[in-house]
Amino acid sequence: MALFLIIPSAVLLLLLILLPIRRFLSKSLPLPPGPPGLPIIGNLHQLDISDLAVYLWGLSKRYGPLMSLRLGNVQTLVVSSAEMAKEILKTNDLVFCTRPILTGYKRLSYDNKDIVLSPYNEYWREMRKISTLHLFSMKQVTSFRPVREQEVFDMIDRMKTQSSKKQVVNLSDETMVLTSNYLQGGFWEETI
Repeated sequence: MALFLIIPSAVLLLLLILLPIRRFLSKSLPLPPGPPGLPIIGNLHQLDISDLAVYLWGLSKRYGPLMSLRLGNVQTLVVSSAEMAKEILKTNDLVFCTRPILTGYKRLSYDNKDIVLSPYNEYWREMRKISTLHLFSMKQVTSFRPVREQEVFDMIDRMKTQSSKKQVVNLSDETMVLTSNYLQGGFWEETI
């Protein structure tokens, strides 16, 4: 029975010791200043969720307009000035434009072969060019006009019916139905 508890405890202790050492020894890029965090949870315990904007503003007064936080095992860059935001989003946009690659999404998107969240690379640029020229061209957008008009008329009819029965109309739901009907009607000629 004691062996049953000793082995998992030893493995957990070993991980708690080796992970910070590995992080310390690994060659990483120099990061902007930020508050020190704990080994596994980083700075999560320090965040004031009730008023996060004020908390981050206070940190920016201490560490400057560009600071780093570790949220769990994810290193996060916090930008709190317009000048730094312009520097990152305009001057160095190619460095920061790719989103992190998540395993689940990678499997769902056929190894990041979609255009929505794939990394910025030659493949993404080619897909964007094809989409702009063929899928989102003025001719293609104009061809969907009857579908858009019909879906808007259907939504208005549904809202009239609900209001004549003195029912509350949920605009969020109606907008969601309109959008999904438009997409389904445009691609598969079916609606929900």
